[in-house]
Amino acid sequence: MKKFFKWAGIIICSLVILVIALATIGSVRANRLLTQEWDYMPETVQIPSDAESIARGEYFTTHFMLCTDCHGADLGGAALFTPDEGLGTLWAPNLTSGVGGIGNSYSDADWLRSLRHGIRPNGENLIIMPAEFYTTIDINDMADMIAYLKKLPAVDREIPTRDIAFGPKALLGLGIIPVSEILPVNKIDHAALPDPAPERSVTTEYGAYMAKVCTACHGEDLAGKPSEFAGGVPAPNLTPGGDLGSWSEADFLKAMQNGVTPDGETLDPEQMPWPRVGSADKEDLQAIWLYLQSLPVKVTNE
Repeated sequence: MKKFFKWAGIIICSLVILVIALATIGSVRANRLLTQEWDYMPETVQIPSDAESIARGEYFTTHFMLCTDCHGADLGGAALFTPDEGLGTLWAPNLTSGVGGIGNSYSDADWLRSLRHGIRPNGENLIIMPAEFYTTIDINDMADMIAYLKKLPAVDREIPTRDIAFGPKALLGLGIIPVSEILPVNKIDHAALPDPAPERSVTTEYGAYMAKVCTACHGEDLAGKPSEFAGGVPAPNLTPGGDLGSWSEADFLKAMQNGVTPDGETLDPEQMPWPRVGSADKEDLQAIWLYLQSLPVKVTNE
């Protein structure tokens, strides 16, 4: 019996040492990934300064790019996760020109490099920033967005230095957390230029353009996908093969504008940002509805 316990102890200790070694290797690799520098000069784009372009940039940013979901209602930066959650410290930057903000230091090229390519001005990766979706946005709409961001009211808010905890870094370095999900720079075709946006109208084509950001949560085919974060809610299937297959346009508009589905379910604004999407122009929502109805029928992804 003593021999059994002796060998059991040796095996357990060996497994513990192996796990610690693997985790350490993963953490070291993650540190290299997180601090990797990219030497990339973005395309040259003229950023407008007229009131109409800035207003369009505000509309696009507020209702469809959903920047406030990460950067806070005032775009002055907000915590994505904090040490008490066991993940470390990671804040979305202060986008304004106030103390602690990037607005005063970013050039037009810096804005483009960050938004469209997921790269900081110093060449490092941006974490979680959904730049892969911004690469599909019409370059003129992107220019309008930047014009608006450059005019944001100053917010004084110092942002803590990012410090990812050992556990998440180990999972990232070992590939358990996909690198492309955390560091979008790795899945962007940096040489590709987006197609021009369709003419703004209530059409399937324009709805497809405005619904691009929906793929961030609902999947590339919009057939839904499970939550990627603990405590999150799976994103539903938006194709006619899901619940929307039995909805009318009026049902869709009501759900977007009032946050209530046809069966009486109240949408959680933390999971589905209906207050911002639903307050967009009705014609844009109608175009999105047309596009969703045109999608191939898909069963919900599990």
